[in-house]
Amino acid sequence: MSVRVRAELAFEPIDAAAWLDDLRQRGGGHGALVSFEGVVRPVTKEGEPLDRLVLDHHPRMTAASLVRIANDGAARFDVNAVSVVHRAGSMSSGEIIVLVAVASDHRREAFQCADYLMDRLKTEAVFWKREEGPFGARWIEPTKRDIEDRERWNEEDAGD
Repeated sequence: MSVRVRAELAFEPIDAAAWLDDLRQRGGGHGALVSFEGVVRPVTKEGEPLDRLVLDHHPRMTAASLVRIANDGAARFDVNAVSVVHRAGSMSSGEIIVLVAVASDHRREAFQCADYLMDRLKTEAVFWKREEGPFGARWIEPTKRDIEDRERWNEEDAGD
């Protein structure tokens, strides 16, 4: 059975229930469904109030990066279906930035695939992120921890 992959760039709020329902339909008799929602925090990492998070994108490159990452996760793990949807544009506190969901016959593969996808999305999806608040506006980059989380997958590859 081939893995069913759906990856999209969204410009409106993400309807998590609709995405999960779609994954259930495409999951092919799965025994596990794992999902992760990344949500806009009300404060920055420095604890400052955050008015909005803005994700600028490149129309073709950003969408292609989401598809590539989703397909890589589907190929790497024994899963039935993968869904990735990532917002672009301006978002307020509490809005979903990203939703990753994986259907698999077994939970471990679903958890691992979702974790892998998020590590890749945090560091490789083509976005330019900006925080805006009383402090003004500033660009943000992946953190050292984000990069370390991504690199651990390379270390696992080296161990194979």
